[in-house]
This record gives sequence, C-alpha cells and structure tokens, in this order.
Amino acid sequence: MSLVIVIMKSTIEELKRLIDEADAIVIGAGAGMSSAAGFEYGGEFFKEHFPEMVKLGYTDMYSAGFHHFDSEEAKWAYWSKHIYYCRYQGVKELYKDLLEVVKNKSYFVITTNVDHQFRLAGFDKNRLFYTQGDYGLFQCSIPCHNKTYDNKDLVLNMLKEQKNNLIPSSLIPKCPICGRVMETNLRSDDRFVEDEGWHKARDNYSKFIEDNKDRKVLFLELGVGYNTPGIIKVPFMQMTYRFNDAIYICINKGDNYIPDEIKDKSLVLDEDISKVIGLLK
Repeated sequence: MSLVIVIMKSTIEELKRLIDEADAIVIGAGAGMSSAAGFEYGGEFFKEHFPEMVKLGYTDMYSAGFHHFDSEEAKWAYWSKHIYYCRYQGVKELYKDLLEVVKNKSYFVITTNVDHQFRLAGFDKNRLFYTQGDYGLFQCSIPCHNKTYDNKDLVLNMLKEQKNNLIPSSLIPKCPICGRVMETNLRSDDRFVEDEGWHKARDNYSKFIEDNKDRKVLFLELGVGYNTPGIIKVPFMQMTYRFNDAIYICINKGDNYIPDEIKDKSLVLDEDISKVIGLLK
C-alpha cells in the first residue's frame, strides 16, 4: 500500500533500510530539488541583483529570460548574470548531503535541472545524465554543428566588463564555425544540441538500467513535477511496474499521485526534500 505520511523517525529508518538493501539506486531530480536546495529566482534576490529587469516589470529570472533585448550587448549583460547565479555561484549543501547518502552505493542520476549541482557536489560525472542541457555550455544558435563549449571564462569576463547593463561587443559569444551568435545549451526547441557528451551520458544511463533491471533497484524521485513527466516520473513508474524487485520512492511537496499498479511497491513522502535528506544523512 502506498503511504503519504508525516515524516517520523520510523519513516527515516525505513528509507535507510530500503537504501541499504538496494543493489542499485536511480536518482531522478527535477526543479523541486533545486528549490529545496535554496535556489532563488525571484523575490528580494531578483530585486537586488536584477533591478534593471524589475524596472521592465519582471519579477523573476525565469520570466526575464524571455525578454526581447534591444541588442546582443544588453542581452548578454543580463544572461551572464543569470548564468552566473544559476551555475557558478557555488554548490548547495543539499546535493552534498545526498551524495553522503548514496556515495557507497551503485547509483546513477538523471535530471532535468541545468545547474550542474550534482557534478559540483562531487557526484561521478560518468553516472550523470543532464537531459535538458547545462548553463555552463554554449552552442551555435542555428546550430551549424553538433558541439558545445564551456562558457565559464567568457561569462565571468562579461560580468567584470559590463557597464550600464551592456557588455563590450567583443565579448558577444560567436560560433567558431559559422560566426553566428551562440546560445546557452538549454533545451527549448529543436535547435538544442545533443553533443557527444550528451549521447555518452544517455548511453551510460541506458546501460545502468539494463544491467540492474533484474536486481533490487530503487528509483528515488526528488522534486519532479508534471512539466516534463515523460523524462523521469513516468519512466520511473513504468520500470517499477516491470521490474520484479524495483521500489519507487517519491519525495516531493505535491505531485505525489501513484498508479494503482505500483502502490504496493511505492513509498511517498509529501515533505521538504532537504529535511528528509538531512535526516537520512
């Protein structure tokens, strides 16, 4: 029987037991994981760091990202700050705590988040699949070729050199092949570049699933909603149903529906992720 429960000592002990007994753990992380870790996209944070966008009527980084800027210099003045705060400001404790919980297990992470926090926290890069891209990469905006480029040095230079919410024209990121302006490697349409690293990560994930489908595999879903259910949530449920010894655990505030077919193989906590992981640690 599926359980939606108030967190108690017995619940944490049960979670620890399931983790200890699992032969493999597949972690699926969505936007709720980043929120639980303390990422701020609006409120006072946005007012403090993006006053120029507040004047234009925006209240958060997500909506401001859709603004049509008058120039590339203005666009990248904004996006360099956006990328910096989402990607380069440092690692959040929640991700380090989660690594402490699973570091001695056979694990793999699939995530729709693009903040690279798992790698920054020390998770094995060969056991990570960032399905939707990475704030730390640029790609050709067309794209004219299937390759991405690390952007840290350029982004930091944009931050350093910008004045009056404009970067120098010389810092506008240009594709080294065709010369067109580059974009951040984020999946928003059919121009998203799935480069060699993306395909390798996908193949590693598929192999991990295949190698462990007949073992005691624990699907640990953290903060996944219904914006893109076909990437993590639905496949986790389907694999839990198909695999004889699979267990599905969902930790999330809301979005906790469980199909009848896997209710006897599921444990659901309608709780704050950081609190649960902290107690597990």
